[in-house]
Amino acid sequence: MRWDRELEIAKSVAVKAGEAIMEIYNNADIEVEYKKDQSPLTIADKTANKLIVEALRNHFPTYAILSEEEKDDKMRLSNDYCFVVDPLDGTKEFIKRNGQFTVNIALAYQHESVIGVIYVPVTRELYYGARGYGSFLQSADGCVRKLAVSDNRDMSALRVVISNSHGCKQMDDLIEKYQLTNLLKVGSSLKGCMIAEGKADVYYRFNPTMEWDTAAMQCIAEEAGAIFRQMDDTVMYYNRENSLNEKGFYIISHAEVAL
Repeated sequence: MRWDRELEIAKSVAVKAGEAIMEIYNNADIEVEYKKDQSPLTIADKTANKLIVEALRNHFPTYAILSEEEKDDKMRLSNDYCFVVDPLDGTKEFIKRNGQFTVNIALAYQHESVIGVIYVPVTRELYYGARGYGSFLQSADGCVRKLAVSDNRDMSALRVVISNSHGCKQMDDLIEKYQLTNLLKVGSSLKGCMIAEGKADVYYRFNPTMEWDTAAMQCIAEEAGAIFRQMDDTVMYYNRENSLNEKGFYIISHAEVAL
């Protein structure tokens, strides 16, 4: 199947949401609320969510939407088409004002991520991919290039991306076991984009995440040649009853660099 219309609209909407986020980022004190799970929420999350959800519903009224900032409508489970949205991925990074936050929009078709769009508001870089189409990076000046994972297979030179805000003992143990020294601390879905772009080789995530954290990243990484699996080596599916990614996941550039 071709996903041209869905991809172009998702790209446009992600950029508009990113522009709205930047207005808040540059011109306002960031007031923070906390959800029941103690994760932070800002006006930027809410503003971007409203813009994205309204636009997607307008263009694709028959498609379901699963968004971090929307009440979950389980009717989505009977729909083959479901947009999976994180309007501001990396809210902690947004609050820190370190620029490492993104807008994530994916489309799941029959539970597979077939479109991934990740926009980086601060740098105005747009990563996107579609199943069978490839992955691309559009820079701030409008230049577009196709993405491909690194050819590096040298374990001693392995570049490992790890979370800025979500460390864990399992990852610490892995770093010690393999004596990993080339560690790149990055926030949000940028970690997966770095592997797709060939700037990193390995990303292991043991902590739980949600569907909207991984759906866009998975499509972009896989279309660039990466391997994306849950920690038990099974495929990650979307538009599920339980949106929690309980098993963790990993993204690697090649099977030879698996830890």
